[in-house]
Amino acid sequence: MEVQLKTLEEIDKIRAAGKIVDEVLTKVTDAADVGVTTRELDTFAREIIDGRAEPAFLDYPNSNPNKPSFPGVLCTSVNAEVVHGVPNDQPLVEGDVLSVDFGCCVDGFFADSARTVAIGEANSADRRLMNATQAALQAAIDAAQPGGRLFDIGEAIEGVINPHGYGIVRDLMGHGIGRNLHEEPSVPNFKPGILQFWRNHVLNPGLVIAIEPMITAGSGNIEVLDDDWTVVTKDGSKAAHYEHTIAITKDGPIILTLDL
Repeated sequence: MEVQLKTLEEIDKIRAAGKIVDEVLTKVTDAADVGVTTRELDTFAREIIDGRAEPAFLDYPNSNPNKPSFPGVLCTSVNAEVVHGVPNDQPLVEGDVLSVDFGCCVDGFFADSARTVAIGEANSADRRLMNATQAALQAAIDAAQPGGRLFDIGEAIEGVINPHGYGIVRDLMGHGIGRNLHEEPSVPNFKPGILQFWRNHVLNPGLVIAIEPMITAGSGNIEVLDDDWTVVTKDGSKAAHYEHTIAITKDGPIILTLDL
């Protein structure tokens, strides 16, 4: 699929969706507490949207056409769950690490973001993992300069994460976004090998991408649970996930999923 560059008007439309994404994530993560279920958080997110946007994940088709579509508005991933966690009735408990991913569409344009929070008091190991993942996202955004290359983003993430010895999930990547939730190019969270065709993709003004490092306390190896959606670490280690939709402009990257 060809990479589609966006006009300033289209970027503003993505930003409008991004403001709602930021609002939902802020309110949902503030509400996440001991005893609350992820299904309750999902219901809360639906109430916040209240007809202002179309949720991007609800009824999203499974890659296997014989498997069920995604049943939630939010992806709620707890502890060893990396991404695509299905909201359920299990209450959150003290010490859980919860990643919330949300996307929506407004006037035909999508935005997508994620953040990770501790339930109750985070232990020092979990806090270090979350802080490093958030720092990796910021480094990746700072590296996404006009005229640069796609591998600059993955290299920036590795530069933050590798000294900690954490795992980088390499089987899942960020993505282009705009008129569709997922567009070209794929955005790796690691420096691509020299033979990988998207390594040298130029970051041209008008490119809009979702950067989303998924980092684990152990190995970066993953598997999918029997619900055919939830991605977990194979070794059971905890994971953190942060994401922003950004636009490449002639003056540098701008974050579209913050209501600034």
